Amino acid sequence: MAEYKHGSMDIRTQEKTFEGFIKVTERSVIVILVLLVILAIFGA
Repeated sequence: MAEYKHGSMDIRTQEKTFEGFIKVTERSVIVILVLLVILAIFGA
């Protein structure tokens, strides 16, 4: 097993996954807020 060197790992895949997760979370929050506003306006 090779000796571990801090900062030498390729983390591009993890960064892309995290970026995608953040985008989905932001969009989900926006959709939920819009739905809440619509429900508040129409008194459902």
